[in-house]
Amino acid sequence: MIICCIVSVVTAYLLGSIATAVFVGKWFYGVDVRTVGSHNAGTTNVIRVLGTKPGIVVFVVDVLKGSVSVLMMNLYCRLFDVVLPDFLPVAVVVATVLGHVYPVFAGFKGGKGVATLLGVGLALFPVATLSAFGVFVVVLCLSHYVSVGSMLAGLSFPFWVFFVFPEQNVYLQVFAICVAVFMPIVHLKNIKRLIKKEENKFSFKK
Repeated sequence: MIICCIVSVVTAYLLGSIATAVFVGKWFYGVDVRTVGSHNAGTTNVIRVLGTKPGIVVFVVDVLKGSVSVLMMNLYCRLFDVVLPDFLPVAVVVATVLGHVYPVFAGFKGGKGVATLLGVGLALFPVATLSAFGVFVVVLCLSHYVSVGSMLAGLSFPFWVFFVFPEQNVYLQVFAICVAVFMPIVHLKNIKRLIKKEENKFSFKK
């Protein structure tokens, strides 16, 4: 079981370390998105700096690497003939997000991990995650602030997991609470800009 857990966590971190925004920017546009715009290696900054199409590519790949991390964990458990430990999904989530935020393949300077967190959420509790994502979409359409949508979606996540689509795994319940805490923390700079009314509104128009 120990080997299965180690391999799952290491794989999750390496998948998370695929710095999609950085690679797309450098390979196809000759731009390091970490040096322009909001200096964040994420979907929103890619759309602002490079355009909608590369932004969509970055978003999809970042979501997929989160989901694939969970799928690989399940595959390893079957290969090693191990019953999935209750704590392992959370360990894989943490490793994947840490890989995205501190990618070994991009100088340990990555994005905020929101899209990747969405990916692992879709793999672990899809209905609750889609419900939280719905909150994000509604808030984004009303406010045009990606940061506000992300934070409110994260804050709503425990509500979906505890009350609407109850999750019995205690570790995953704790994870849901951690998501609600994690979102405002990684958006502290955005909160400061919102208070100063300096936060940029989002638009798909170039």
